Amino acid sequence: MLPVTPASRRYTAGMIPVDETEVIRLTDEDAHSQLLIAPAFGNNAYDFRVNGKPVMWSPYKTLAEALARPTYLGNPFLAPWANRIDGEVYDVNGNQYRLNSSLGNYRTDAFHQPIHGLLAHSPRWRVTGLSRSDDGASATSRLEFWRYPDWMAQFPFAHSISMTYRLRNTTVEVQTTVENQCSEPLPLSLGYHPYFRLSDCPRDAWKVRIPATESIELSNLLVPTGKCVPMPYANPQPLAGTQLDDVFTSLVAGEGGHPEFVLEGIGEKITVTYGQRYPVAVVYAPAGGDFVCFEPMTAPTNVFNLFARGLWPQLQTVAPGGTWSESFWIRADGF
Repeated sequence: MLPVTPASRRYTAGMIPVDETEVIRLTDEDAHSQLLIAPAFGNNAYDFRVNGKPVMWSPYKTLAEALARPTYLGNPFLAPWANRIDGEVYDVNGNQYRLNSSLGNYRTDAFHQPIHGLLAHSPRWRVTGLSRSDDGASATSRLEFWRYPDWMAQFPFAHSISMTYRLRNTTVEVQTTVENQCSEPLPLSLGYHPYFRLSDCPRDAWKVRIPATESIELSNLLVPTGKCVPMPYANPQPLAGTQLDDVFTSLVAGEGGHPEFVLEGIGEKITVTYGQRYPVAVVYAPAGGDFVCFEPMTAPTNVFNLFARGLWPQLQTVAPGGTWSESFWIRADGF
């Protein structure tokens, strides 16, 4: 642990062993909140608790199980493409690139489409900083994508990523910074797939608030067509009898100036606030699942090909030598 100083007595930021794996532990003693982050598991904040109650969802009871049988849980990072690509070829900067399935470093969905990028479970993150102050406890990890030929073969754009988690009270900020180290604009299709749960009532009593005016139409392969339709859900939308796997845009700012996605039960509530560079949201709440995902995205699914085909108006890029940075925030109330 870091030395205790009067200015930061309520916070801790340090490394601890969990199931023989080094894990980052951030705490706020006054708020009774704790965040555990596993750099060896995609730098995933796999366990966020307030008053001992879990805010994040996992199908496993231990980190060892998650490492032995990797799946999506906690707060997976999706890059260099988020969600699906509609085949093994994608088009950026006027060039076509083909994924190499023989490398075995990406997953495919039920329709054999590449899904969720290359990094969700990567052990290649390195912790670069731990700190605490009157403003909270924080941890930063870095991933140098350009160092790894198996990744560069799939996405030949040299770049590095820094991820900082900050804990204050019952709020976690997740800040992502991308550095373009190549000679061309770096296309951005990244996001997160956080899993949330409530403990005070069953799923059928949960409600979600989705601050969007449009949904992006999906094909029968769950790939956007490029067409937008009016928001099809109520606000709030009860989850009883409802399943969601939808992509939303035209997000609406709340009182704080940013869109706020809300999962609420009887007394517990989770609010996920998006920074402005996350203009798209995927909301995933499958039938029978005891979780809800509010996924901040830089762009819709398959944006490389949608943009190249003129079916989507914008693709965020990072200029050569430039950086991109954005945050989203998770707040737990009533736990």
